[in-house]
Amino acid sequence: MTLTVLFAGTDDNWQTYRDQLPIALAGAGLDAAVLRDATPETVDYIVYSPKSGLTDFTPFTQTKAVLSLWAGVETIIDNNSLTQPLARMVDEGLALGMRDWVCGHVLRHHLGMDAQIVNPHHLWRPQAPPLARQRRVGILGLGALGQTCAIALAGLGFDVAGWARSAKSLNGIACYDGQDGLRQILERSEILVLLLPHTAETEITLNCDTFPLLPDGAVVINPGRGALIDDDALLAALERNVAHATLDTFRIEPLPHDHPFWRHQRITVTPHIASETRPETASAFIAENIRRAEAGAPLLGLVDRRAGY
Repeated sequence: MTLTVLFAGTDDNWQTYRDQLPIALAGAGLDAAVLRDATPETVDYIVYSPKSGLTDFTPFTQTKAVLSLWAGVETIIDNNSLTQPLARMVDEGLALGMRDWVCGHVLRHHLGMDAQIVNPHHLWRPQAPPLARQRRVGILGLGALGQTCAIALAGLGFDVAGWARSAKSLNGIACYDGQDGLRQILERSEILVLLLPHTAETEITLNCDTFPLLPDGAVVINPGRGALIDDDALLAALERNVAHATLDTFRIEPLPHDHPFWRHQRITVTPHIASETRPETASAFIAENIRRAEAGAPLLGLVDRRAGY
C-alpha cells in the first residue's frame, strides 16, 4: 500500500526537496507518494517546516509522525493540537557543518588570530598562544549538535566540558546539569559555545546574573538561538568580563542595520551560516525515520515534549 507523505513546507522548501525526497524514500525501499496537498485523514506522515503555515494538526487523525525539517523545535513544542510523535532534523550535514563552524571560531579565538588579521599599526608581537589542552571550553547544550562539537573540540586537545538541563554522559568530557552545574561550567569556561534549543526554560540563559560568572577575558560563541542571550546584558558584559562575542543567530533576522551589534568592535556578526540542512542527507534521514516507523522501531531525533526538547 502506498504511503501518503504530506510535504508541509514553503515553495522554496519544495523546490529543494521535490526531487531528493522521492529518491530517498525509494532508496529506503518505501512505496510513498510525496504530495503538497492531501486530505488530512489520508496522510501517513508529515514533512514539516515551521514556516509552512500549518498550525492545526487535529485533522491528521491517521498520521503516524511529524518529521521536521528543522533541528529546533521551539515554534512547535507548545502546539497542543500536535498529538503525533515529533522528530527533529538530525542531519549529518547539519552536524558536520556546525562542527566545522564552531571549531573554526574556537580556534580563531584560542589562537588570537584577530590580532594578526587586523593589525593596522604593523605591530610585531611574537607571543605564542597556549596549547589547546590549556584552554577550557564549555558547551551549553548536549544534543546531537552539541555532542558532535564537544567530541571534535576534545579531539583537538581542548579541555572540554558540557552542560544540559538534564543529566547527560559523554565519554571523556565532564558533563554538568541543573542550575548548580550551569554556574560551575560558566565559571570554568574561557570560551563558551551556546548550542541549546530555544524553549521557555532556556530563554536568556545568559543574562545579567549569569554573564558575571564567566572568567575575565571570556569569549562567547552563539550559533544556537538568538534568544538564549539577553542582548543588553551582553553589551554590558563586554564592558566588564567578556572579551569578545561571535554571534550567528539573533532574535530578529536579518539583524537590523541599526542594531548595536553591528557597530561593536568586539562583536563578530555572521548571517546565520553556522550550519545548513543539506537536502540529500536530510531526505535520507526523513526516509530512514519513515522506514523505522513502518517497522515499529523508535524514531531518530524523537522529541521529548515533556522535557521541552
